[in-house]
Amino acid sequence: MITFWVAVLAISVLLYVLLDGFDLGVGILFGITGDTERRAAMLSAISPVWDGNETWLVVTGVILWGAFPPVYATLLSAFYLPLLLMLAGLILRGVAFEFRARAERSRRVWDIAFAGGSLVATFIQGLTVGALVEGLPIAEGRYSGGDFGWLSPFALLCGVGLCLGYALLGACWLVKKCEGETREQAYRLIPRLAIGLLIFLFVVFVYALAAHLKVMDRWLQRPYLLVFPILGTIAMARLAHGIVWRRDGVPFAMVALTFSAAFGTLAISFWPYMIPFSITIDNAAAPHASLAFMFWGAGLFVFPLMLVYAAVNYSVFRGKVRPDADHY
Repeated sequence: MITFWVAVLAISVLLYVLLDGFDLGVGILFGITGDTERRAAMLSAISPVWDGNETWLVVTGVILWGAFPPVYATLLSAFYLPLLLMLAGLILRGVAFEFRARAERSRRVWDIAFAGGSLVATFIQGLTVGALVEGLPIAEGRYSGGDFGWLSPFALLCGVGLCLGYALLGACWLVKKCEGETREQAYRLIPRLAIGLLIFLFVVFVYALAAHLKVMDRWLQRPYLLVFPILGTIAMARLAHGIVWRRDGVPFAMVALTFSAAFGTLAISFWPYMIPFSITIDNAAAPHASLAFMFWGAGLFVFPLMLVYAAVNYSVFRGKVRPDADHY
């Protein structure tokens, strides 16, 4: 039963990163786009799916709360301030998304709110991952780092890196969904963002070696983890091929594969810890009765229905955004 909920949690986190990642990335790119028509096309590319994408963040929180309560308590204790900022950013971008469609005099304000909320939410997510990789101060199973124990140059660097990664994912989504100048602008941005992301990964690797982060020991102990960087390298090469030959469906698939490889690298590097390297999966799991109770409701019915809904949603709204579609 523990393995089941670990798998569901991993799937939920990965789906959130890939799905909400591209619409947060579109929000970031929205902030550097001045043309009104391109902005409208960008919002139309994500309008049918953006609110459903954020649902996977709620699913992740619910699973942690119900199946792994010590992890939920530790994360909230450690990242109370950053998570408040992230939620504020997500709420702000959601409100701005809806309000700007009716606003006239204040539309510029809501445009800034949409882009700013996307940027803040993305940066906080990257910062959180960076702090977890570097290691949180844990004493006797409890967070002991104070209000800013998560703050470090490495965490801030990871926040910037995820902004680049989500922006790349968003640009690839625009190539997949849009036509005309919006598509061409996205094609021009992809190489720059990809190079920026590769530079970030190199800097992170050098930092991890210099700081002797514990996660690097896992790479020495588990050389099979090299499969994931190899997979990511192949995906980036295929991405370059898709850009050169203007294969609109290829860039998003390849960047999604790269993100999946990075996620697999982190997940297996941390195993069997949920809070590296302090709280293991077995220590974090709720009693078997609680896990079984959740399985018969959320696990057996709710989670599969969410997967079906997501699949149907993306199937119904597949294809390019029509030029005559109602723009936001």
